[in-house]
Amino acid sequence: MKTIIKKSTWKAIYRLLDRVSPINEDCGKLCGAACCTCSGDSDEEMGIYLYPGEEKIHIYDHSWLYWTKEKAEDFDFPDSWHGSVYFVRCKTPPVCPRNMRPFQCRTYPLTPHIDQDGILNLIYNDEMLPYHCPLIEEEIPLNDDFVKATYTVWKHLIKDPLIRDLVIMDSRAREEEL
Repeated sequence: MKTIIKKSTWKAIYRLLDRVSPINEDCGKLCGAACCTCSGDSDEEMGIYLYPGEEKIHIYDHSWLYWTKEKAEDFDFPDSWHGSVYFVRCKTPPVCPRNMRPFQCRTYPLTPHIDQDGILNLIYNDEMLPYHCPLIEEEIPLNDDFVKATYTVWKHLIKDPLIRDLVIMDSRAREEEL
């Protein structure tokens, strides 16, 4: 898959998100790092996918991260996604190098939503997950700097047609569920 997001851009995104946090403490302490330690309802371990180009800033043989390389066509990704998609899972939960957490870990519990008018909004991640996030369930206010940085990053990332296609696909699916 060819992305317009360069390695240097991903590094800058990580640096920006390193400076902010959803709350003033480690949110993993609220839930026992449920998103990192949960294996779901099955025996299969949970993981996340990396966005196109994000794999360039991770080291494949890091001792803390399991990788799988899959075909995008075999999963629920937009039709524009062809080729390899990388899925990762932490080997050492709940401890990982915080400065190398994948993008989705850095921006949770927010997720992008592009409305019918093409406007980007950030909303709480409303996916059905096998764990509970106190930030969402208890409606704990998020730090403004975290929300602003996350919005800035998403505003930039959706300029990439592949990432925009994914955000639009997820947004339309979310709307259909309502």
